[in-house]
This record gives sequence, C-alpha cells and structure tokens, in this order.
Amino acid sequence: MARSDAVAVTVNGRVRPVGDVPPHTTALDWLREIGLTGAKEGCAEGECGACSVMVARPDDGDGTRWTAINSCLVPVGSLDGQEVVTAEGLGTVDDLHPVQHEMAVRGGSQCGYCTPGFVCSMAAEYYRPSRVPTDSPGAEHGSNGFDLHALSGNLCRCTGYRPIRDAAYALGPADASDPLTRRTTEPAPPAVATWQTYGDRAYVRPTDLQTALGLLADHPDAVPVAGCTDWGVEVNLRGARADLVVALDRLPELRELHVSDDAVDIGAALTLSEVERGLAGRVPLLDELFPQFASLLIRNGATIGGNLGTGSPIGDLPPALLALDAEVVLVSAAGERTVALAHYFTGYRESVRRPDELIRSVRIPLPLSEITAFHKIAKRRFDDISSVAVGLALDVQDGVVRQARIGLGGVAATPIRARATESALERRPWTAETVRAAAEVMRTEGTPIDDQRATAAYRQAMLRTALLRLYADHAADEGRTA
Repeated sequence: MARSDAVAVTVNGRVRPVGDVPPHTTALDWLREIGLTGAKEGCAEGECGACSVMVARPDDGDGTRWTAINSCLVPVGSLDGQEVVTAEGLGTVDDLHPVQHEMAVRGGSQCGYCTPGFVCSMAAEYYRPSRVPTDSPGAEHGSNGFDLHALSGNLCRCTGYRPIRDAAYALGPADASDPLTRRTTEPAPPAVATWQTYGDRAYVRPTDLQTALGLLADHPDAVPVAGCTDWGVEVNLRGARADLVVALDRLPELRELHVSDDAVDIGAALTLSEVERGLAGRVPLLDELFPQFASLLIRNGATIGGNLGTGSPIGDLPPALLALDAEVVLVSAAGERTVALAHYFTGYRESVRRPDELIRSVRIPLPLSEITAFHKIAKRRFDDISSVAVGLALDVQDGVVRQARIGLGGVAATPIRARATESALERRPWTAETVRAAAEVMRTEGTPIDDQRATAAYRQAMLRTALLRLYADHAADEGRTA
C-alpha cells in the first residue's frame, strides 16, 4: 500500500501530495490549507453545501461521472489517487465557466459565501450525461433538463433561490470541446491502496475484501467507513478520533448489484445514488424513499451498508427495508452469514454485527408486494431528519390482506416492525373498516418520546395517519384506473 508520503490527489488537473496531515483531516480543510479557499465550512455536517466539490466517479458504463460531494465530511485520504475539481478549477475571472457566468449575470450570488458550493453542485448537474432538453418542464425540472434536486443540499440565506434557479435553467448543453466534458468519455481513476499514517493513527484503504477483513480481525477497535456521512459528523462536531480507520467505499466485492428471479442483492458500498440508478425503478418503495433521503450531495456519498451499520433509529432506509422483508449478508474472515433485518438491530445503535464483520450486501426477496409506500414526516420537505418514517408493503388478493410488512423509524430505540398492526391487517378484508381498526393499533406501536423533532403524541398521530393515507391513496389509484 502507498504510504503517507505517496498519498496524492489530482486537484484541478494538478497532482498535489497530501503531505503529513492527521488521518482525520477533511478534504475541505486540506483544500483550504493549500490555498483553494472557494469551498467553505458552513455547518460541518453536510447540510449547507458550502463545501461542495466535484470528484471523478465511475459512471454506469466505462466513462466518468462528475459527482458533487461534501468535502467537509470525507477525509482527504479517501481522495488518494482521485481527481477533484473545485470552483477555482471551473473557470477564471477572464474566462468564466458557463455555470459561473449564469450565476453572475442572473444575480445568483450576493454575499458569495455559498456560491462556490452552488457552482460545483450545479456544474455536476450541467455535465450529467442524461441531462437533455425537454418539452415538458416541471416545477423542479427546467426545459434544459436541469434537475433542481441537484441543488437540494446547498443552502443560501441571501438570494431567495429564484436567481439561482434561473441560472440553472439558463444553462445550455455542455460543450463537447470542454475538457471536463471530454473527461467523462474516459474511465474514472481506479481505487488505489492507501496507508496514511500520522503518529499512532492511520487511515487505510485496502483494495480487496480479504485484506479489509484481516485488518478488522486484527484490530477490533478499527472504524470501518464508506461515505463518511455519519463518521464525518462525529469527527467534525464531536471530536471523534480513531487509531485505525478502514475505508470500504471502493471495495469491488461490496459494490455489486444483482437482480435474479428471487432476489435483489445490493452491495453495501454502493452509494444511494448508484443504487437508485442501478435499480432503475425495479423497487418502487425505494423510489419513493430516495428523493427524501437527505440531499443529492449526501446520497452521492452515503452507502446502504453505512446507513444500516450506524444502527441509527432514525435512519430512513431501515423502515423501508423492513417493509421489504430484507436480509443483511454479513461477512468475516471466517465466512458469511445472513440475518433478517428484523433481527439485526439489538439496541440503540447496536446490532448483531461483530467487530470483525462487515455488511457485504442487502438482499430483498422477490416478488415484491403490489401495495407499497414510504412516508417520511419531517420539518422540511427535503434534506431533513425524520421525526417518523414508515415503510409499508401489503399483499392484497381477492380483497383480503394476505401479508403485511410495516417498518417504523423514530418511534423506538431501534427501527422496528409494526408486528401488532401487521397482525391486525392480515387475513382481513382490505376495507376502510379494517384499516381504521388497524390504524388505532398502529398508533400504539413502539415507545415514542418527546424530543426536539416531535412530541410522542405527534409521532403516535403520524403512525395512525400513515396507514389511513396508504388506504386512501390506494383507493384513489384504483379509482383512476377503473
């Protein structure tokens, strides 16, 4: 593996040695130390987007996709051997990039603090290969094919967003002669083995699963990380440090996605953005979840394994996966084992996973239930943490509920199945009367508490409403297709 003195990142076309820095040093702090101060720290937890930069990631073929990420969350060692473009690398004062030009002439920048982050997120969408003009623009899609959700992780306190939207919708197609456009036609840089040390601490990126498992077996206190969207917050806001961090995000064995006749297997190190593109609508329940999961900046880094591995009771994925009857495939140097997700969580941020084990994949059995929904109750429409999250999946045959699977988040110390509600639905007619009775059971599920996000009474009310809403939406869909 490359030792610390060999760790280097290509930034704006120039290879830059990382130097002798602690392994917890974020990409943002390192970029600012080398003089690239466009990216800024606003929140240090991936919510404001002032730190956004573009990285060269593999696309769904043999090319490169310019991908916006939060540089405040990822350690600089994670970018070893990779290519990064900051706002400074997009254009100059005398030769503005099209994104920078539109932001300037349409008043998209006022105080300027957030502008470089907006520019990088906007540029990543500008270069998106599937962005094409449309004759049917929507409230959040321009006629130029620009998806405003690309900016959902960027916050601005000055402009009111309209000028920024105007700038986004004014962009034409990417010029084929643009060097960053040409770069998308070539393969992304491969993962490199990294061993970055500083004193007694190290950041290690193995390039194969067995090496990673060996490190975890030898170092029980090692912290495995992927997108760092959770660990990065611990480092920034709580001062967390680890003697050994083992990076898993580029392990090929954890980045596979397979769809067979009886299951969908999703590699634990795939980002949520990659999972969404790879599934291409095969799991409708997850299609409802993805747009509500944080922001695109976060989904470009967050992994399905990381979301489960943290064991958070308010993660958005577990309720949906519980409703899908998912299983977790765990792997160690001794072999693999499969655990039903319903039995995976054992306590607050605790699970059956041993320190020497990794989540290899998540398995969703097929066929899927026909009636599904994901309800997220939060204070903001997007880029927020759930007060309550509910995943629902029902099989209804001949007017009778044959099977019900309901996952809940935010109402207990762990994500849970709504077992009593499932029992109140199964083998009963799919009618308003049945649903009303089951909804009263559902409001009693879990052990909700009062906290800064919601009261226990509100959470109970939302549980009840979720089931009523599912029935109402299903009845409305049947009416439209009748």
